[in-house]
Amino acid sequence: MALSPSITSRKCLKRHSEGGYTLVALLALMTVLALFAMAAAPNIRQQAQREREIETIFRGEEVADAIRIYYSYQVTRKGLRADQALPTSIDQLLEGVPFGTKKIQVLRPSAARNPLSESGEWSLVRPRSSQLADFQRSVMLFAGNVRPPTNDTQLKQVEQLMAPPVLPTLGLSSEGQSSSSDEVSSGPFIGVSTGSKNNSVINYYGIDRHDGWIFTPLFR
Repeated sequence: MALSPSITSRKCLKRHSEGGYTLVALLALMTVLALFAMAAAPNIRQQAQREREIETIFRGEEVADAIRIYYSYQVTRKGLRADQALPTSIDQLLEGVPFGTKKIQVLRPSAARNPLSESGEWSLVRPRSSQLADFQRSVMLFAGNVRPPTNDTQLKQVEQLMAPPVLPTLGLSSEGQSSSSDEVSSGPFIGVSTGSKNNSVINYYGIDRHDGWIFTPLFR
């Protein structure tokens, strides 16, 4: 039985109407999903940065410990003076220290990479640098105006030679201080820094900027 033109037209209009409602519902759903994604994006970025910072601190502490081991070997086994016993490059830490006919690894290759640097390289912190002084001041403020002791006995003996004298902070905030790298292209180093100038998600010794973070065997 053939349908009349009026019935066919009504069915076509109904299908078009249902298709229109479906399209509107789909667009509304996509809009809601987009709003959720926009709201979640900052949290996702913050979490990703937090994870990079946690890994940076973990690796930085490994570098600091490698410096301590390297220095101890150079003083104890080779009898070098304090100013000669520090490493002058990350490669020296990667090479390790001799032990009999072999070498002991003091730094993992992965720890030699800086997660907060595009190049992956650490910035080297020189003894008695203003950068080290800024870090020491921040650590003292974090510790209640007390200079944390250096626990390594060999480094403790030469701490005054390695670190510049820093006066008590008298409760003043270190906010706004920036630890700019000293312009020295080569020579011994007592720590490393991230080189990043961004604000941090994690506070390291109360420091909320990456350029204030220093990883050193001193004051620990």
